[in-house]
Amino acid sequence: MDLLLKGKNVIVTGASRGIGRAIAEAFADEGANLAICARTLGPVNEVVDGLKAKGVKAFGGAVDIADGPALKAWVAKAAKQLGGVSVLVSNASALPRDSSEAAWKSLFDIDMMGAVRSFEAAKPFLEAAGEESGDAAFVIISSVSAAEASSVSAYGAVKASLIHYAKGVAREGAAKHVRCNVVSPGTVYFKGGVWGMAEEHAPAFFQSMIKRNPTGRMATPQEIASAAAFLASPRSAFTTGINMVIDGAISVRVNY
Repeated sequence: MDLLLKGKNVIVTGASRGIGRAIAEAFADEGANLAICARTLGPVNEVVDGLKAKGVKAFGGAVDIADGPALKAWVAKAAKQLGGVSVLVSNASALPRDSSEAAWKSLFDIDMMGAVRSFEAAKPFLEAAGEESGDAAFVIISSVSAAEASSVSAYGAVKASLIHYAKGVAREGAAKHVRCNVVSPGTVYFKGGVWGMAEEHAPAFFQSMIKRNPTGRMATPQEIASAAAFLASPRSAFTTGINMVIDGAISVRVNY
């Protein structure tokens, strides 16, 4: 299916590896132009080279998502270099290993305020794209952890707040054709990622998580990316304010 994304201008934060990289590649495969960022420039440049090889315009930057003024300035710069913004994807995450006060702060600064600040910077461009073409989109990557709590989880709590935020953005943006949706992955496997590291350093725990999922496996970054691209595309022009859970049915709640 042609997602009607060819020629669209897309910004993806946290796109040097894993889900973010796969999202950028999915948009490039559809013919969209990309601006991507992450903390370290080397991996960003590697991804940019791969995107350009797909025949689209692409550039990247090294940005500390927790640095509000720097993030806003980069998004504005990216928008101007692309010639506008049709789609913004907020993917960057602190991914802490505990629920210490430092973990709460990093999650708030990167996951929550990273989404808020990047959207505020991109909002005028998204509204202009919505007025011109009838559709613009903001996609937030959250987590199925937002819906389940067996213990105190800074990660889950902040990811849940993103879903609430997205609904408000969707309601306010609807009249200007700016949609906002959330993609909430379950366990996602790739080398060097959280579950890739678990496979290497905690194989018994890793296998127990594989067995927990009715599908008997974890998701690939590409499976999450395909959903994000679809929700961001004009093919989903009447879909806004939703939280799409992609977890292979590992969660038991009814997502309604």
